[in-house]
Amino acid sequence: MGITNAFADSGATGAPDLGMNLVFIVIMFGVLYFMMIRPQMKRQKEQKAMLEALSRGDEVVAAGILGKIVDLDANYVKLEIAKGVTIQVQRGAVGTLLPKGTVQ
Repeated sequence: MGITNAFADSGATGAPDLGMNLVFIVIMFGVLYFMMIRPQMKRQKEQKAMLEALSRGDEVVAAGILGKIVDLDANYVKLEIAKGVTIQVQRGAVGTLLPKGTVQ
């Protein structure tokens, strides 16, 4: 055909630099750890501490339902969502501890 292949000679053998690739991988793992893994572990610790500190009278949001804790044990929490209406949810379903006086 009318087109010929052109080859540039830069003096390099074309082999990738293993040291630079390793440095790049280490940096990427560092970024991943500090941007994703570490904050998630911190949130899990805070959530666990909040669940362990629950007590009667606390006002919480559990699975989107606001209620006041009337009874609790190791695995379940009973919430009063209206006068005389209580529901039982798993302790892990409690997502947020609300300030006192939020639930009327």
